[in-house]
Amino acid sequence: MLHHVQIAAPVGSEERLRAFYADVLGWSELPKPPRLAIRGGCWFRVPGHGGPDAELHVGIEADFRPARKAHPAFVVDIDATAAVIEAAGHAVRWADPAEIPGRRRFHTDDPVGNRLEFLEG
Repeated sequence: MLHHVQIAAPVGSEERLRAFYADVLGWSELPKPPRLAIRGGCWFRVPGHGGPDAELHVGIEADFRPARKAHPAFVVDIDATAAVIEAAGHAVRWADPAEIPGRRRFHTDDPVGNRLEFLEG
């Protein structure tokens, strides 16, 4: 079982990240332990969609560069998730179905440019 995945973000991006992960995707923000909260960033609970919940930790990096290739992948209700992401103005890039037969999936970028993958549950 996976507990969490961490991605990076630039200094001062927390509100943009909350607007995407909490407001668009509907993931609840988790309180960070006080000794970690002083470093910035934010944590979110990722609904398990048929399995246990996991967490997404977003850490702050002073010399941030978005992850364009490396990415977490989340199992979701694919059509509903694509619809809310597109409605919020984010691009949804559907993957070639021949790459992973029988598994619909798409990629998008979070507000700081990190690549994310969403797979059909």
